[in-house]
Amino acid sequence: MSLIPATILTGFLGSGKTTLLKRVLQEAHGQKIAVIENEFGEENIDSDILVSDTKEQIIQMSNGCICCSIREDLRATLRDLAEKKRKGELDFERVVIETTGVADPGPVAQTFFMDDEVAESYLLDSILTLVDAKHAPSQLNERQEARRQVGFADQIFISKSDLVSAEELEALTHRIKHMNPRAPQKAVHFGEVALNDVFDLRGFNLNAKLDIDPDFLKEEGHEHHDHAEGEHCDHPSHAHDHGAGHHHHVDDDVKSFVFKSNRPFDAAKLEDFLGAIVNVYGPRMLRYKGVLYMKGTDRKVIFQGVHQLMGSDLGPAWAEGETRCNKMVFIGIDLPKDIFLQGMEQSLVDA
Repeated sequence: MSLIPATILTGFLGSGKTTLLKRVLQEAHGQKIAVIENEFGEENIDSDILVSDTKEQIIQMSNGCICCSIREDLRATLRDLAEKKRKGELDFERVVIETTGVADPGPVAQTFFMDDEVAESYLLDSILTLVDAKHAPSQLNERQEARRQVGFADQIFISKSDLVSAEELEALTHRIKHMNPRAPQKAVHFGEVALNDVFDLRGFNLNAKLDIDPDFLKEEGHEHHDHAEGEHCDHPSHAHDHGAGHHHHVDDDVKSFVFKSNRPFDAAKLEDFLGAIVNVYGPRMLRYKGVLYMKGTDRKVIFQGVHQLMGSDLGPAWAEGETRCNKMVFIGIDLPKDIFLQGMEQSLVDA
C-alpha cells in the first residue's frame, strides 16, 4: 500500500481554519479525505456532522470524506485509520489534521517520523498555516504559539485581508517573510483556495523519492536583500530604527537566516556540528532546510529538520554548468545566528 499523504492545518484562533476545511470537504473534487479534528478546536467542522457527544469516533460523510475527533492520542488515531484502510473498512486517499488555534505544530509533525507504525503508513506532505490579517499583528506580538505556527509553515494563507489597508497587508507579509522566507504566502477569501495550493505540495519531505521544493528561496535577489537588511533588524536596539522603511516594528523571537557558500561541506564535520547544535538548541529550532554541496558526490544533498529530528537524502545530480553551492535556511526562536553561521563555515572543506 502506498503511503497516505497527510496535511497539518494550523493557525491561531479565528484565523479561518474551519472555513477553509469546509470548502475543501464540500468541493466536488472526487477525493476521499479523512479529517482528524482536535476536540479542543474552537468550532467543529460542521455541527450537523460532528456532534460533540457522539459515540462514534469516525463518521463517514455523504461525499465519501471521513471525519473523526481525537479522543485519544494522535498516534492511536492515525494507526486506527491506517488499519481500517488496510482492512477495507474505510476508503480514503489522504488525511488532514486540524490543530487547535493554540497548538504548536512541532510535536504533531514529529509524530510522522518518531512513530514507526505511523511512518510506515503516512507521508507528511506539508504544514499549512492560516494567518488572520486583521488580528495577526497583535497575535504575533503577544502569542508565541502564533509565531511558531508561522515559523513551521510550508504554505501560508492570509485570511481577512479585505479588512485591512494595502499598507497594513504589506507590513504583515514583510514581517512574515522575515520570520519564514521559505513559505509562499497567498491571500484567501472565505476559505476559497484551489486544491493544488493545499494538497501534494511536497513541502515537508524527509524522503528521498521527491525532488527539492522548487520554491525554496525562489526570489533569490529579494531573499538576499531581506537577509542583509535583517542583520540590523536582528538587534533589539535597531528594531525601531528600521521600522519605517521595512515595516518591521517588532523584534520577533521567531527569525530566519540563510547560510550560503560555494565551497563544499566536509560530511563528517557538518554532521558533528549539526549534532552538537541540535543537542543544545533543538527545541528552539523550528525548521531548517537546505540544498547542500557535499564533497565526494555529484548529487545535491537535500537536508531538512524539525526540532531535534533531522535527515538528509541524495537529490538530483548537479546539472552541467550549474554552480554548485550550499543554501540552508534556519527558522527558530532566538537562535544565535553568529554561532550557527560560524559553525557552518567551519564545516566546509578547507580552502
